[in-house]
Amino acid sequence: MQNYRGFKGWTGSGHVLEDRMATKLHIVGGGLAGSEAAWQAAEAGLAVVLHEMRPQKGTFAHQTGGLAELVCSNSFRSDDWRNNAVGLLHEEMRWAGSLILKSADAHKLPAGGALAVDREGFSAAVTQALEAHPNVQISREEVTAIPSADLGPVIIASGPLTSDALSASIAQAAGQEHLAFFDAIAPIIHRESIDFSIAWFQSRYDKAGPGGGVADYINLPMDEAQYKGFIAALLEGDKTDFKEWEKSTPYFEACLPIEVMASRGEDTLRFGPMKPVGLSDPRTGFRPYGVVQLRQDNALGTLWNMVGFQTKLKHGEQVRVFRTIPGLEKAEFARLGGLHRNTFINSPTLLDKSLRLKSQPHIRFAGQVTGVEGYVESAAIGLLAGRFAAAEILGQETSPPPPTTAFGALLVHITGGADAKTFQPMNVNFGLFPPLDSKKKIKGKDRKQAMSDRALEDLATWLGTKQATE
Repeated sequence: MQNYRGFKGWTGSGHVLEDRMATKLHIVGGGLAGSEAAWQAAEAGLAVVLHEMRPQKGTFAHQTGGLAELVCSNSFRSDDWRNNAVGLLHEEMRWAGSLILKSADAHKLPAGGALAVDREGFSAAVTQALEAHPNVQISREEVTAIPSADLGPVIIASGPLTSDALSASIAQAAGQEHLAFFDAIAPIIHRESIDFSIAWFQSRYDKAGPGGGVADYINLPMDEAQYKGFIAALLEGDKTDFKEWEKSTPYFEACLPIEVMASRGEDTLRFGPMKPVGLSDPRTGFRPYGVVQLRQDNALGTLWNMVGFQTKLKHGEQVRVFRTIPGLEKAEFARLGGLHRNTFINSPTLLDKSLRLKSQPHIRFAGQVTGVEGYVESAAIGLLAGRFAAAEILGQETSPPPPTTAFGALLVHITGGADAKTFQPMNVNFGLFPPLDSKKKIKGKDRKQAMSDRALEDLATWLGTKQATE
């Protein structure tokens, strides 16, 4: 198959033409989705106003005023485009000229087979690119209500930490109560405080990552007694209380707090984030009973986050409980874990195939608010929203990406493929893709690779068609 890596897709002229000046595209939210939407539309030649309330108004999870700030993990997950659906989405975004993936690639860190980034360098790169773009104006103010149709086309990409005022406006525009669930943040540890007479570097199965390394994670081993003691401490630890209205709000299953997982059974963590498979303690030569892994969080390698350790333990309890982990007895924390609300709409009921709100088509939604889960998925929906809005404003013919692509599979899921009655946030996965058109049954790795090859072939056709309409 032809190698299309680096395919630039629909990038446009980058200049605002006089007949386009009458219509500005307003984008609310400077996170991953909003930043990507702004970039795509600006590169197509539109005048874009990107509204971001930080730093004038902060949130309880963000720490800076930078665009595309990562508030949870610093990992974009697997970068293996042939065998993993999120890796395929990475590659599709690269072909489509994604600012988010370009910035992530420029600031990647060792992380085995994953694409992890220096969060500060990544956010700075996105911010600088948009600030320097001649078609982008960044407005640092809170948008408290969805703009009316008189202002022109709008993309709402306010993300999981949408302000209360804007959330109320979204609920009103949607004609129903918005939905919410909790997401949790993992702690970050100073490397110098880790005891390396116990800890060691190794990637699971010694798998090489994008940088070629096979020892990208710090591993902290536990024997059976230590593991069981740790589980007991987690369950007994003092947790954050819920507000009355939060008690019935469900967690997202792919980002459960560590203590919620522990409550589901003593061995749950040993088959989840603390699984020891593919690892060997160099002190004994054997696989531990359980393992805590740390992943590099900044370019200097001075900060490491606890993989899968999202938590709602109170801060003092986090320090006490996590210091019982072998190798972390004297751990110093650069950031402790936390809990925040995540807001999304019932997209299968509310949005059309180009992400417009059916009841008010001047409004598009993008990012996590549409019910996709994950950094890359959010940015991908932002990319599509920016392209759809640009094509509409420019009077160009447009069509959704094929459902055989990662772009298309996600779009279909949130705009009608999912059951609206049970709609929950979803990561990209091969289960969202249509079956292979083959008489011969293909299974396992061969099936994933065949789906990935098909996706990139179909994506090339879609991007080529887009280019031809410019």
